[in-house]
Amino acid sequence: MRLIDLSQPLFHECPNCPGHPPVSVDMALQHGRGDDAWQLEIITMASHTGSHLDAPLHKVPGAPSIDQMPLETFVGAAYIADLRGIQADVEIDGKALSAALPEELADKIVLLATGWGDRRARSEEWLHHSPRLNVDGAQWLVEKQVRAIGIDHFSIGGAAEPGNAQTHTVLLGAGLWIVEELRFPPEVFGLPQPLQFWSLPINLRGQSGSWCRPVVVAE
Repeated sequence: MRLIDLSQPLFHECPNCPGHPPVSVDMALQHGRGDDAWQLEIITMASHTGSHLDAPLHKVPGAPSIDQMPLETFVGAAYIADLRGIQADVEIDGKALSAALPEELADKIVLLATGWGDRRARSEEWLHHSPRLNVDGAQWLVEKQVRAIGIDHFSIGGAAEPGNAQTHTVLLGAGLWIVEELRFPPEVFGLPQPLQFWSLPINLRGQSGSWCRPVVVAE
């Protein structure tokens, strides 16, 4: 068994959602500093930073938090919609998804590969003009009874409002979970689909989301 990493790295002041606090990594203890023989970092960031999961509670009051969802929920068969080459500000709708995915998607995980995970940078274009799943695309996925949806950007619905909020409401209101800030290595596109996908959350009690380590399992 081989694991193919689909995560984005976290580091001091790495690119993240501009509406969230910047990622900060400070050394509390460090080898060679004084008499300490330890190294210890203090990391400050929002729970929806880097590769992370959105639980329904993220948008829906009273909906399940990340720790209330069984771990098995985050492991399953996944299809990658190869949308590489898509341009800035393009809205991904049901028609685009239908052309990139098989007909039968019930209980499957759908991962949108736009190529923008490779463009991750603190730039105006990446922060504010990414491709995004619109409400029509979100409703198409709900009608297909998919289990979850992912994308290689910090937000499935982009940065613009109210579209981002509306897309999240449709998906999370239907009980789906969302994985954001993925990055697709070229080798995954040569694997037979569906792929075996794991994306286990940290056990954060009562929280709306969690950091995760998304991987594809290659036999």
